[in-house]
Amino acid sequence: MSAQHEAGRSTTHRVLILGAGYAGMSAAIQLASRAKRREDVQVTLVNAQERFTERLRLHMTATGQQLAELSIPELLEGTGAQFVRGWVTAVDADAKTVRIDDDRVLRYDTLVYGLGSVADTAAVPGAEGHAYSLNSAQDAEVLADRLTRLGSGTVVVGGSGLTGVESAAEIAERHPELNVVLLGRAEPGAAMNAKAKAYLQAALDRLGVQVRSGVEVAKVLPDAVELVGGASIAANAVVWTSGTRVSPLAAAAGLTVDERGRIVTDAALRSVSHSEVYAVGDAAAIRQGYGVMHGTCQGGMPTGVHAAVSVVRALKGKQPKPFRFGYYHTPVSLGRHDAVVQFTRPDDSPRRIHLTGPIAARYKETVTASPWPTYGRMKKMPASGAFWPRGGRFTRIIREAR
Repeated sequence: MSAQHEAGRSTTHRVLILGAGYAGMSAAIQLASRAKRREDVQVTLVNAQERFTERLRLHMTATGQQLAELSIPELLEGTGAQFVRGWVTAVDADAKTVRIDDDRVLRYDTLVYGLGSVADTAAVPGAEGHAYSLNSAQDAEVLADRLTRLGSGTVVVGGSGLTGVESAAEIAERHPELNVVLLGRAEPGAAMNAKAKAYLQAALDRLGVQVRSGVEVAKVLPDAVELVGGASIAANAVVWTSGTRVSPLAAAAGLTVDERGRIVTDAALRSVSHSEVYAVGDAAAIRQGYGVMHGTCQGGMPTGVHAAVSVVRALKGKQPKPFRFGYYHTPVSLGRHDAVVQFTRPDDSPRRIHLTGPIAARYKETVTASPWPTYGRMKKMPASGAFWPRGGRFTRIIREAR
């Protein structure tokens, strides 16, 4: 028995995971499964709600399609991890505490910070009060109700990135009575190769989506969007998918963050200012050889798994290994039976190969459904979750000699 235990002090190492998105859930299941037989490790996952948010399907929920309600406690069953429902309202990185709902305080020895991003409705005046977002299933359901009640009119989708494209296509397919306008600075599919981009744009044309690229929204009004330059477009509903922002809690806690508020990490995903804090998913500014990673499910889940493995290594007195990840695809749905899948190099630049049509739609659905069997396998064989493309030369960082 240790001297600490004899003195009446707990020897349990408390690992607190904030956020049960794809990255946070991966960290919780991976870590709890690896530490299940250790009585000296306690894993607790905190999330604002018990329902898991399938962000990859929110554009479907927004058009009234009924999806399975996934329970976070049920996903954790058999791992030994505890679940705490509540909003994280403050983090004290020096005291190693997290405040939940302003009236509960949880202490930690190791923190895995996975409070991801939301649509940046604060970037443009009026978006917060007049636009719909796809941050949660509840948000998407509110939009679905609005679209159903419209009957006719114009829906403007602000943001021509992948979320905007999928949302516009889904709305146009499910609600052919509505006029759908997709606005953005860049052309839809701008990062794809020429053939994949052309297919995507032709699919939007077929669905009747009006695309206006090279424009920027200056203000969202109750019944219109005003563009930079003075033009305006009448709108019965505005869906905001342009840009994301992260919670200000990390910066307020004194953690070193980048210009977007993401926690700056070292090669092992630890905060550069607080080594007992790991950051995963959209909440982290993770540098690879090709630059800082951008938030996607394909990259988020590996960060969660790597953080969990790193925590286990540290508990065993070993040094965590550097994290490396290379992108491999960009799947984009274009309604329920069409899609385009752009295969990429590890730095996310497009390869020549791509898929289109029904086979691409099946591929996209397989990708979207993949987290659940992955989580199930990790419960039984934790090591099965630790396989992903490392990216070869694209992800190597040449560090200066000290």
